[in-house]
Amino acid sequence: MKRLIFAISILAVVPVFAGGGQTPVYRKINNTAFKRGEELTYRVHYGAVNAGVAIMQVDQTNKLVYGRPTLHAVGKGNSIGAFDWFFKVRDHYETYMDEEALMPWIFIRRVDEGGFKINQNQTYDHNLGRVNSNGKMMTVPRYIQDMISGFYYARTLDFSNAKIDQVFEVPTFIDDSVWTLKLKFKGRETIKSDVGKVKCLKFAPVVQSGRIFKKEEDMLVYVTDDVNKVPVRATASILVGTIKLDLTSAKGLVQPLKTEK
Repeated sequence: MKRLIFAISILAVVPVFAGGGQTPVYRKINNTAFKRGEELTYRVHYGAVNAGVAIMQVDQTNKLVYGRPTLHAVGKGNSIGAFDWFFKVRDHYETYMDEEALMPWIFIRRVDEGGFKINQNQTYDHNLGRVNSNGKMMTVPRYIQDMISGFYYARTLDFSNAKIDQVFEVPTFIDDSVWTLKLKFKGRETIKSDVGKVKCLKFAPVVQSGRIFKKEEDMLVYVTDDVNKVPVRATASILVGTIKLDLTSAKGLVQPLKTEK
């Protein structure tokens, strides 16, 4: 925590200038999908077992980084019940993303999964196209996303005229590598969920086959077909079983969730 506070303090007071003393100009994303105060809660199933809880939250923090307002998003995942006894999971992710450009400035990752731990601190310089990951400086494309900011940025994409099998790309920095998340549109479907019967957009994220997933399209994500674009359900066939996430609660949305009887 001390390291985090120190990093944020430094970033908040160091000005960023482009060549020739010019203040850099960044993109402006029309974000009508989410806002401060949003909190999404998911139940995680591993096979038939109720294995965990995941929460995605945009809190009320309005921290200036490089003199620019940011949105502070936090993702948490914990194992519960019997599953917690033999495979304890305590995952914590944070991002400070530019409120206007929806690109990350600071990313924090604290993962503890069955004793396997990852600690990452990343700072992004989108003017120079680079990221400092635990002291290692790497060149990245401008507007690269981290694992959490990418989740929110993808919700601002326009899917209104999407065609079947059309692919939407989100360049992402994961495990010190640039990887492009590809969302393949698979149509529209109404699903029954814990929050009601919801009209959804259906996507097949193209994931890394052989590492965790059997095939590239072994994951499906259902997102509300409205301005919120809230993920309602995700299912994944992995090498050692199946995982399913279901939305159980959605608070602080831009617009109330529309459900059918």
